[in-house]
Amino acid sequence: MAAAQSSGGVERPISNILIVIAMQTEAQPVVNKFELIEDPHSPFPQGVPWVRYHGKYKDLNINLIWPGKDPISGVDSVGTISSALVTYAAIQALQPDLIINAGTAGGFKARGASVGDIFIASDCAFHDRRIPIPVFDLYGVGSRKAFETPNLVKELDLKVAKLSTGDSLDMTEQDESSITANDATVKDMEGAAVAYVADLLKVPAIFVKAVTDIIDGDKPTAEEFLQNLAAVTAALDLAVEKVVNFINGKSISEL
Repeated sequence: MAAAQSSGGVERPISNILIVIAMQTEAQPVVNKFELIEDPHSPFPQGVPWVRYHGKYKDLNINLIWPGKDPISGVDSVGTISSALVTYAAIQALQPDLIINAGTAGGFKARGASVGDIFIASDCAFHDRRIPIPVFDLYGVGSRKAFETPNLVKELDLKVAKLSTGDSLDMTEQDESSITANDATVKDMEGAAVAYVADLLKVPAIFVKAVTDIIDGDKPTAEEFLQNLAAVTAALDLAVEKVVNFINGKSISEL
């Protein structure tokens, strides 16, 4: 794991964190909070819409990466492909000690989620990569443990739950059975993709998810998501600030 190590092998405090956020609405409050500035000389390939904001906060160098607007449709580049690509490129270019994937998510009332709740993901898996062939089926689910942060969870009194990721905002019956099999309380469109890349490149990653909509509630998902987005984004922003403040001055093993 690419933990912050000094030349003597002793852990040093974390100095370089990478925050990956899918939507501009989610990213902007965090950019403002930490007074990050947009990099006019992006480290990414020419022509990609990915945006880097960066700055210094206390003892930390913060890079916030947002996949930008899709060049054809003009909407946020949500979903697993953009998240995986931008996470890979950002790790290569910026060499972070730690990744924070922050964002909004759907939650299941039956599993104790309410609108506005903040969860730290213990595990990430996919629910829409169905490959019904032995072993390929496990690859499709792609279950990975998130980096464990027991001290952070205890200090900030955050809920911990499993996260399930898919490329659709809605949920089919097949998705629902897969999410149940994943034992997930929250559902998003990025987390497991970020977890896959972080695991591949051995960078510890934590997942901070704020619930915008109740999937097993009585309101249409898209309608509830849009209705609660602004208020829940404010809660997410506050949670990210608390997480970053906790990380400041600590080594990876102290989280």
